[in-house]
Amino acid sequence: QLQASGGGLVQTGGSLRLSCAASGRAFSTYNMGWFRQAPGKEREFVTAITRSGGRPYYSDSVKGRFTIARDNAKNTVYLQMNSLMPEDTAVYYCAAGQDWFLTTLTAYRYWGQGTLVTVSS
Repeated sequence: QLQASGGGLVQTGGSLRLSCAASGRAFSTYNMGWFRQAPGKEREFVTAITRSGGRPYYSDSVKGRFTIARDNAKNTVYLQMNSLMPEDTAVYYCAAGQDWFLTTLTAYRYWGQGTLVTVSS
């Protein structure tokens, strides 16, 4: 089970840190990803990190602004979001999977419930 938290309302240029806590003892065997879905749009890839914590992947739209990290001892993955823009407004979902196509939805088996991020202009 994945539980995402940390969303909220922030002004343009602000920052938020999302957390995703996982239950169970197999967290370190899963690659972790963050996706987002804006109103009326499809869910899209944001970032992902491999099970060991190396090789993060970022979408072009967030590269240089967002940072993913994981703490396997705490069964938690984080998404630090800086320089937020109105187009970052979406529900953010964390996901866990063991496939290697980390930028695709189908690589993830487990999904959190989502946390809403709203960036005001």
